[in-house]
Amino acid sequence: MTRSTTDEAAAPPLPSPKERRRLREAKSLSEEQVAAAVGVTRATVRSWETGRTSPRGRKRTLYAKLIAPDPEPAPAPVLPPDPALAPPASAAEPAPAPPPSAAEPEPVQKPEPNPAPPPAPIPEPESEPAEPGLSPAEAFDALYAHAAPGLVRQTYLLTGRRGLARESVERAFQLAWHRWPEVAVDRDPVGWVRAAAYEYAMSPWHRLRRTHRHPDAPPTEPARRALFEALLELPPAYRRTLLLYDGVGLDLPETAAETEASTPAAAGRLEVARAAVAERFPELAAASSPAEQSELLHDRLGALARAEHVPVPSPARTVRTGSENKARLWTRAAIAFAALLIGATVLTLHTAPTHYEPPVPPAERVGGVPPRGGPQKLTPQDLKLQKALKEELTHGPERLVPRIP
Repeated sequence: MTRSTTDEAAAPPLPSPKERRRLREAKSLSEEQVAAAVGVTRATVRSWETGRTSPRGRKRTLYAKLIAPDPEPAPAPVLPPDPALAPPASAAEPAPAPPPSAAEPEPVQKPEPNPAPPPAPIPEPESEPAEPGLSPAEAFDALYAHAAPGLVRQTYLLTGRRGLARESVERAFQLAWHRWPEVAVDRDPVGWVRAAAYEYAMSPWHRLRRTHRHPDAPPTEPARRALFEALLELPPAYRRTLLLYDGVGLDLPETAAETEASTPAAAGRLEVARAAVAERFPELAAASSPAEQSELLHDRLGALARAEHVPVPSPARTVRTGSENKARLWTRAAIAFAALLIGATVLTLHTAPTHYEPPVPPAERVGGVPPRGGPQKLTPQDLKLQKALKEELTHGPERLVPRIP
């Protein structure tokens, strides 16, 4: 136990799962190349980059070295000139021109146009670390009050069901409170909760529930109704990619990481989703650039999210209490199951036989054996005849006994 604790303390630190993926793509490494270098499968590397698992031991060291950013070269030190090697004043080269004065500033180069993704349609500011003076419950309540309403609206756009959206967000925050030591130090706690809420909301098992089998009634306004129906007609993976990139405002690598897909696959899903939505919106099809399409979709999704009346999530204290009660229930269930298993094992040990008892072989027909000697067993007909003879001897005529003179 001491050795494992020491090994974990000596292991190199790893960045967040999203940062791991970004560093790998920055070095132009594929998942297959990383898996071959570390000695694992591609699915294991993807699990590391989504945060489901983390490498340990020698694999953790190799993985950390493989995705570590290249160190920037340090500038060469400028040494002062040696007076002994300086040429005489007469043979010296002309002095360099003085630097430009403050009155003549150098021209500033304009950066190349690189339009940033639009802000999120639903208010979702960047996650900030909790203040050190807050307790865990206070930090959780602050995160819940900050992100829960917006996440409910986002999940409604993803599923089209108000009740399921509220349930998904509350379930995700219950999971976050259960894993609060992990979520509290995450670089993007809101993204952690959002991914958990989306995964729960998109589960296919909800189709078996009567309350969530069909989506809610669409909006009454024609434009919003068309957008609502176009979103629900998309496959779940394409709908989630469109909402994350054009709605929430994530960049393409982050969208790919959250949807557990490669960057080219996420780009292909985005193009297909935009083309499907553009069939119902001529203004989107007439956009001159993808950036303009993204801005239009951003505005439409934001208007749809803000116009619909979604249920207000439960108070943060209720969510925390529900998470604690659920954890307590599962703990008791695990203890009861373990006790039942131990009792069944003890009962089996006491009732099981202590020695081997060979089974009784089944009966078989044996041929070639001679018939049994001596008088045979009388049949019912013989018994009947015997009885009749006995009666005749008792009540019949007397038998003549010969006498010998």
